[in-house]
Amino acid sequence: MTAAHVEHVMGTVFSFTVRDPGPGTADALARIVARLHRIDEVFSPYRPESEISRLGRGELELAACDPEVRWVLERCAELAAETDGYFTATPGGRLDPSGWVKGWAVEEASRALRDAGSVQHCVSGGGDVQTAGGPWRIGIADPHRPGAVAHVVTGHDLAVATSGTAERGPHILDPHTGRPATALASLTLVGPHLARLDALATAAFARPDPLPWLTARGIPALAVHPDGTRERTPDFP
Repeated sequence: MTAAHVEHVMGTVFSFTVRDPGPGTADALARIVARLHRIDEVFSPYRPESEISRLGRGELELAACDPEVRWVLERCAELAAETDGYFTATPGGRLDPSGWVKGWAVEEASRALRDAGSVQHCVSGGGDVQTAGGPWRIGIADPHRPGAVAHVVTGHDLAVATSGTAERGPHILDPHTGRPATALASLTLVGPHLARLDALATAAFARPDPLPWLTARGIPALAVHPDGTRERTPDFP
C-alpha cells in the first residue's frame, strides 16, 4: 500500500509518494503541506506582501523577519562564497533566495516524513527530488523533447536536482555579466541532500566550466547541451 499526495504551492507542484505509510502519515502530510505554504508566504519573491519582498524593498528590517529568513540568507552567503559568486540570493539585483529555498523545502518535507516514521518515500518539488530508502528510479527530463526522459538514475537515499531552460526558458542569470546562461540546455546533479545540491546546480549552470568544477568537488553531474549532446562527470551513475 502506498500513500500519495500532490500539492500546488510555491509556484510549482510538490508530489509525495510514501511506500510505508503508517497511522501518522496523513497527519504528517497535512503538517508538511501547511509548512510549505508558510515557507511560500515568507520567502516568495512573487508575493508583494512576503517577508522577502518587503525586506528587499526596505520596508522590513531583518531583525523583524521570521528567524528562518536570516538562516536562509546565511546559507546563501556561504554558497555564494563557495561558488565564486555564481550562486546569489540577489539575481538581477533583486532579493530572491529561491535557488536555495525550493530544494530546502523539499528536503525539509522528506525530513518531516522521516520524523513521522517513514523510511521509504519520495518527495518532488518543481522536478527536483529527495528520496529515502529505495531503490528509486528517477527520470531526468529531456530538455529537447517535452514529456520524454533523457536518463534514469537508480539508487537509495538520493537527491536529484536539475537546472535548465526547458520549462522557464533562459531564466538563470550569470551574476557576473547579468546575462542569461545559455551554454547548456540542462544540468543534473546527484547527491544525498537536495538543498545544497539544488543551489549548486543553479551555480554550476551559470559557470563557464560546470563539469570540471563539479568533478573537482566530487559531485556527479549530467549536462545536456543545446545541440542535444550529453556530457557527464566520471562518477555520474
